[in-house]
Amino acid sequence: MELGNLTTEKRNLNTMNLDEMTTADILKTINEEDKRVALAVEAVLPKVEVAVDHIVDALSNGGRLFYVGAGTSGRLGVMDASECPPTFMTSKEMVQTVMAGGNGAFFHAIEGSEDNEEQGSADLKDRGISKNDVVVGITASGRTPYPIGALKLARDIGAYTISLSCNENSLISSFADCNIEVVVGPEVLTGSTRMKAATAHKMILNMISTTTMVKLGKVHENLMVDVHASNYKLMERAKRTIMEVTNVSYKEAENVLRLTNNEVKPAIVMIKAGVALNEAMEAIDKSNGYVRKAIDYLK
Repeated sequence: MELGNLTTEKRNLNTMNLDEMTTADILKTINEEDKRVALAVEAVLPKVEVAVDHIVDALSNGGRLFYVGAGTSGRLGVMDASECPPTFMTSKEMVQTVMAGGNGAFFHAIEGSEDNEEQGSADLKDRGISKNDVVVGITASGRTPYPIGALKLARDIGAYTISLSCNENSLISSFADCNIEVVVGPEVLTGSTRMKAATAHKMILNMISTTTMVKLGKVHENLMVDVHASNYKLMERAKRTIMEVTNVSYKEAENVLRLTNNEVKPAIVMIKAGVALNEAMEAIDKSNGYVRKAIDYLK
């Protein structure tokens, strides 16, 4: 009865004859429902702003960001966290995911792992959680024990807590300093929260990580100036980024990038300000990572 009262578990009146629809009608219906997701996310942007500001403050002072979830929610956390090192050259420790059932649960569902509140607490504790960190508990239903256990521990320790759910007045919200309840309505396929609910959560996690990294000075204009150039594609992107910002040739961008050990940010500062690598690095440090401020500082 408790589950039946959740919006994420209710039947969608627009899809009551889903099994009788043509392929085209099923696809159109899913598309129409997906259009509602962006509007639901828009409604919670003030809450996401609060969350991001606290995360930026924590990471700026040596804290870490933890995503905690089970099943699809945990997988979304893994996807977002795993992209931070290559995209923004963060350490693997800065943004982490604690997933019910461990890393193996990303590939194979481990049923029952989400029901253990104590395990959520224990797994987070194993990561050395401290009051300087931020913990985001992700659960579409808002009642999954695993992330709730993690938020309880985080709150007791004094870490900032954020909940991300898809039901109003979610249980997990009562354990969060900032509760984000993005209500997308009943799923096309009843209870299948890997659909609209997961889409909403992915959008919000993308917003959280990207906006946080922008505020940490890891973006110049709309370019990834902290990209980890670890393969051919990323190396070429790094060169194009330098060329875009400084108007130098491909060859010059390549040469300067070699001097900086493939780091884009100091390469741009060196070219724009006409300084050596050590001066560029010092200016970047004094400017808290912001390329624009580093250039202005040197000029």
